Amino acid sequence: MNYWLFKSEPSVFSFEKLKVSGKKGQEWDGVRNYAARNNMRDMQIGDLGFFYHSNEGLNVVGIAEVCGLAHPDSTTDDPRWECVDIRAVRDVPNPPTLAEIKANPKLAEMALVRLGRLSVQPVTPAEWAEVCRMGGLDPAP
Repeated sequence: MNYWLFKSEPSVFSFEKLKVSGKKGQEWDGVRNYAARNNMRDMQIGDLGFFYHSNEGLNVVGIAEVCGLAHPDSTTDDPRWECVDIRAVRDVPNPPTLAEIKANPKLAEMALVRLGRLSVQPVTPAEWAEVCRMGGLDPAP
């Protein structure tokens, strides 16, 4: 199992909107960054990710699951861009804020802290466990 973080502005695409898509999930489309695309290429069915609201909220609000492997992004004809499909798993009861994450020494090396602008980021198992703890969740899948 690998862990990830998916960033979206809630006014563009929120966790609430992902929940509406149900079990079929939703393409995580529109990503135009090579590192983020490469992260999606590394994803496997069943991998879990934090859903992070950027710009508005600045917090981890939900858990998502990869339900479709990397495939051509339907929002472009450019074959360089691919995306995965994700679906909502559960809300985070006490959404950790970016400020709380940055203040936690256990998360000092987390991509969210170091690479703030990257829209799809890897999360280590230790980071996963710590952010889940902060959010009031059991880190076990």
